[in-house]
Amino acid sequence: MLGNREIDETAQEHSNQMCTFLVGDLFCGLPVSRVQEVLRDREMTLIPLAPGQVRGLINLRGQIVTAVDLRRTLGLHHLAVNENPMHIVVQGRGESLSFLVDGISDVLELDEEGFEQAPETLDRHLADLLQGVYKLENRLLLVLDLDKLFEYMEELD
Repeated sequence: MLGNREIDETAQEHSNQMCTFLVGDLFCGLPVSRVQEVLRDREMTLIPLAPGQVRGLINLRGQIVTAVDLRRTLGLHHLAVNENPMHIVVQGRGESLSFLVDGISDVLELDEEGFEQAPETLDRHLADLLQGVYKLENRLLLVLDLDKLFEYMEELD
């Protein structure tokens, strides 16, 4: 019985609104409940000798937030220095991170019945950073697992 409750709680996590965005050619999403805010391009301070995924630091009303190149984190080519990414600031593990993305899409209301495990045909590294996917009418929405992303970033230190 407990196992079913855990499955129900996981499915319930996927039944709410998703903040959707583009990372390269990937259509990705995060639960709106985990998104602190969305920002246009911000001035970043570079961090010497930081891992390649870390683009720099941004000042968010006095809070220093690490800006992470989500393309590079997901195994795609990294952002060029002259590109102006959007920031999705998220909360997790008692801190904030800013994920740099190519563009912000809509907030979608999704039903848990459309949620599935990531297809086995996806790149293994990418699949490991996903909670699962939603099959939409014309494309696949990749739901990122914030806890795994925070864990991945901690391992880079």
